[in-house]
Amino acid sequence: METPQAQMSRRLFVQAMAAVGATSAFALAGCGSKRAGSASDAEGDYTITLAQGADPRGLDPALVDDGESAEVLVQVYENILQYEDKDCSLRPGLAKSYEVSDDGLTYTFALQTGVKFHDGTDFNAAAVKANLDRQLEPNRTADMPYASFTFGSKEQNNGIDSVETPDDSTVIIKMRAVSTAFLANLAMALAAPIASPKAIEAGTLNEKPIGTGPFKFVSWTKNSDIKLERFDDYWDKENAAKPKNVVIRIIAESATRVTALANGEVDIITGIDEAVVDQIESNGDMVSKADGMNINYMAFNCDSELFKSKEARIAVAQAIDVPTIVDSLYKGYGTYANSIMPTWMAPYDKDVVQTTYDAAAAKEELARLGITKISCITYSNPRPYNGKGGTALAEAVQGYLRDAGVEMTIDQYDWTSYKDAEVGGNFDICFYGWVGDNGDPDNFMNLLSDTDPSLNAARFNNSEYKKLIAQGLQTPNGSARDDIYLQCEKIAASEQPWLPISHATALLGYKKGVDGFVFHPTGNTYLRNCTKSA
Repeated sequence: METPQAQMSRRLFVQAMAAVGATSAFALAGCGSKRAGSASDAEGDYTITLAQGADPRGLDPALVDDGESAEVLVQVYENILQYEDKDCSLRPGLAKSYEVSDDGLTYTFALQTGVKFHDGTDFNAAAVKANLDRQLEPNRTADMPYASFTFGSKEQNNGIDSVETPDDSTVIIKMRAVSTAFLANLAMALAAPIASPKAIEAGTLNEKPIGTGPFKFVSWTKNSDIKLERFDDYWDKENAAKPKNVVIRIIAESATRVTALANGEVDIITGIDEAVVDQIESNGDMVSKADGMNINYMAFNCDSELFKSKEARIAVAQAIDVPTIVDSLYKGYGTYANSIMPTWMAPYDKDVVQTTYDAAAAKEELARLGITKISCITYSNPRPYNGKGGTALAEAVQGYLRDAGVEMTIDQYDWTSYKDAEVGGNFDICFYGWVGDNGDPDNFMNLLSDTDPSLNAARFNNSEYKKLIAQGLQTPNGSARDDIYLQCEKIAASEQPWLPISHATALLGYKKGVDGFVFHPTGNTYLRNCTKSA
């Protein structure tokens, strides 16, 4: 009998893996789902300028895991599959079609032909294999944070076993085990984009990205801007980029980005919080508001001597009035997270109960455990899941812990330095978050089973939880799969590796008259169809 995965593969791309679904609160920002016409129709001499709060960590999709990098990557690179504009349903990308074997273990992709990378290298099956193979064992390196998460590992007996290329336009991927999330993973902005194999070999991608996308890289001036230009030899002429140039400016302060938008220095700004929404709108500019596919949380370092026991983690959680913090900090632009996954994605939160605030009980238990000092690290700049930035959140938690008899030190870092500090692990608690990559529940819940600390900030290692994650990957979408992830939610709430804080409203500011960009549920802003009136 054909497996459910194989049956699904034979449907249209727009039906496959519709993990977010038609009920998603996300829509196209800028009112634009339209496509460019012919290449000549797309030609224009205008520039679209987007401002974000921090530099990319890098521009090689295999080496980064942050939204600032992804914002650039989605303009330059393309994937085998890509998402629809409004949700995470799949459509053709660099592969025009695919088939899945009846046992769900073999994926055969028919590739587009006549495609060139920005450096003139031919896109073909060998290029796909080069991109995948470098992130598979034993080739993958420690600085590839998404590799095991996206493509699996031998230790977990999941993911890709081998990649075959019978001819230039066919790629055959053989899996170790069935993976319901695999097709969705192939469309992600991180790890999965296809880069020039020539540039991979040269080792230059992290500074000079080379893909097949509608824009090609021009320059990167650190802490200033990234410049892109339309790729006039783009393979998909009907969908060629409209803007001639794209500039992504780095403006650290939210207020300064708002001023730049008001002055017409930039067309779009990301990384804003609710405090500036009224100001943007009073300036005559626009704000896109949508339910975010994200989670904002505090992670306990389960390798720390303080928090190896769940009793200690629960005692700290009990000292913090999370709903009050959410109301105070986010003022209606963030909702209390009683589950890891956003509630609109799926009803996995219905039976989950988080630790309840009880100041007296927490103070007594913390004293009994002898916990009087906690070290904390956090980030200074706004994040998509926390527009206030990590410092304001850490200080709010610090106040509650002080009332419970515990002094919490706070070390804050800019985002790039923070990532290094978090991986270093010299802390008791840290503040972190996640924006969903692909609309699949595995993309959220798998974080707490990953061995890479850049993804699993809590260093949580629970055999029962990992077993459930493996089952979830191999279970077809439906109620049985939903139940597995509900069990994961319950374990996370009981063992307390995270203290879930909030789900943020996704906010993006733009000039009136700027149209056609796509503000996607994954947090990325696609600019190929962006236009602006004079």
